[in-house]
Amino acid sequence: MQDAHNEIVDRQFGPRAQAYVASAAHSSGPDLERLEAIARERPGARVLDLGCGGGHASYRVAPHVGQVVACDLSADMITAVGAEAARRGLANVSTKQAAAEDLPFADGAFDMLVCRLSAHHWQDLDGGLGEARRVLKPGAVAVIIDVVSPAHPACDTHLQAVELLRDPSHVRDYRVEEWCTALARAGFYLERSATHELRMGFASWVERMRTPQHHVDAIRSLQVAASSQVRRAFAIAEDGSFTIRVATFELRPT
Repeated sequence: MQDAHNEIVDRQFGPRAQAYVASAAHSSGPDLERLEAIARERPGARVLDLGCGGGHASYRVAPHVGQVVACDLSADMITAVGAEAARRGLANVSTKQAAAEDLPFADGAFDMLVCRLSAHHWQDLDGGLGEARRVLKPGAVAVIIDVVSPAHPACDTHLQAVELLRDPSHVRDYRVEEWCTALARAGFYLERSATHELRMGFASWVERMRTPQHHVDAIRSLQVAASSQVRRAFAIAEDGSFTIRVATFELRPT
């Protein structure tokens, strides 16, 4: 089952690698600013960017640390990230293809781990977090950033539905409470957390994933038919643009 899901992820993101490197929605935000501040305090650190996607976390921390390994399931994605890092003159960024649940690194190989907007694609959240914990040294730091789902069941269901229609590799946007439980279970101590809102322009959101038109129509149908509570929760606009919440978890291995 894991391999079958990984095939879907690779099929979805491989052809869209360059779109994610260029994505404005992924290249800025207070989470990246905080990530850069944390990296500045760790000169010489070896950093793993787990599920690197378009590589924006890698580009932000690389000038402040010793080495960054940008790791992603998609070979096309890490090729695009490697090329962009070279274009930016970031010679300390290397790439590695691997699934989050099966990392090819030794125990305690990294001083810092970053995982940004990736975990909602993992088939096995506990497996991925367990691997993240395993490859960190004692005293290391981890920063995990992801979309979080609202606590209200109707809002949660709406978010998972539109995410899956847009991208069949989507597994789940977890609630903050679910994240906290999973992180503790994996052996992480939560030092600090913060959330921020991220506005998603509908046209670019579906175009980036090349969502089929019949799925686009289904998403719009769900938005139009949504209750007033759901529409308010996501600030759904007439053109389908909406707002999601992103959480940043700053962690230490226990």
